[in-house]
Amino acid sequence: MEKLKEIKPKYFSEKIVLLTFISAVILMAILGNLLVMVAVCRDRQLRKIKTNYFIVSLAFADLLVSVLVMPFGAIELVQDNWIYGEMFCLVRTSLDVLLTTASILHLCCISLDRYYAICCQPLVYRNKMTPLRIAVMLGGCWVIPTFISFLPIMQGWNSIGIIDLIQQRQFNKASNSTYCIFMVNKPYAITCSVVAFYIPFLLMVLAYYRIYVTAREHARQIQVLQRAGAPTDGRQHHPDQHSTHRMKTETKAAKTLCIIMGCFCLCWAPFFITNIVDPFINYTVPGKLWTAFLWLGYINSGLNPFLYAFLNKSFRRAFLIILCCGDERYRRPSILGQTVPCSTTTINGSTHVLSVWAVHCGGTEGFGGLCGIRHSLLSSP
Repeated sequence: MEKLKEIKPKYFSEKIVLLTFISAVILMAILGNLLVMVAVCRDRQLRKIKTNYFIVSLAFADLLVSVLVMPFGAIELVQDNWIYGEMFCLVRTSLDVLLTTASILHLCCISLDRYYAICCQPLVYRNKMTPLRIAVMLGGCWVIPTFISFLPIMQGWNSIGIIDLIQQRQFNKASNSTYCIFMVNKPYAITCSVVAFYIPFLLMVLAYYRIYVTAREHARQIQVLQRAGAPTDGRQHHPDQHSTHRMKTETKAAKTLCIIMGCFCLCWAPFFITNIVDPFINYTVPGKLWTAFLWLGYINSGLNPFLYAFLNKSFRRAFLIILCCGDERYRRPSILGQTVPCSTTTINGSTHVLSVWAVHCGGTEGFGGLCGIRHSLLSSP
């Protein structure tokens, strides 16, 4: 009896800590994604940027995750019991797979959009990212997940061959509790993981690697011209200042790329690695570990607004206008999309024109600052 009294306070204190943490994650995801959507809807300059269509759609997907998926998972986790019936368990599970996959596919599309914007010429980007193609990409982000969520789950394709095991784990005789168990067979585990994570992950790695290489090349081009006596802004600067600024900008871009990919991998890689491995080791992964990895993935829906919007100057300005009730101090004209005037210099008897044009990457401040600049060198005798 005394042991029971000692266990209960500890049990309830753990539940309170867990509930507080989960509530903070859900609240952060709801408020952050809502703010992103409202900012783009109210700010005309943000609506002009093609990348922001992906960011708004991403915010909507993450908002639905935080409203339709997380709360029910939190209730089951805290109560240690599923009280909504078998049919709603299937619906909730289907929504979970649909919305989290849609969120990941949006991140992939954003990386491809940035690749075309930064690594290609302006004309190529305009030809590639037409309104029709953007609409098709956005549609794909929402349609493709249905083929690995509602369709197979409602038909029971994911449970073929393991129905007895699922039924066994859905009910705990010791505690008389029912659980919303989502277990998958080997074919579904491989198909779902490849479509929802591994293919988008590979594309993101390739895109961001090319972006980083291109950004470094642009920085080197600037340094070559500056060493030859061609200040990019028409003014004289000390070489050490240029070198220091280039290194800082390059480092900032590298850090931002690492943060974006690092957060994505940290949040989703554990879950999808386990998702493929578990069926091949006879479903011996502990349930608590599954839950921890799943909620780690949910956290990504709360981080996305910070990674793709909050660290961007234009978004921050829009947020300040919203939060400060339209304070005029924050209403500044956006510099996105403006072309920086060209500067010319003479090197070895030839006139060189350094043309600089800005492209909004839809990313973070440091990332957009460096990778949003492309230089072309034209020479004339």
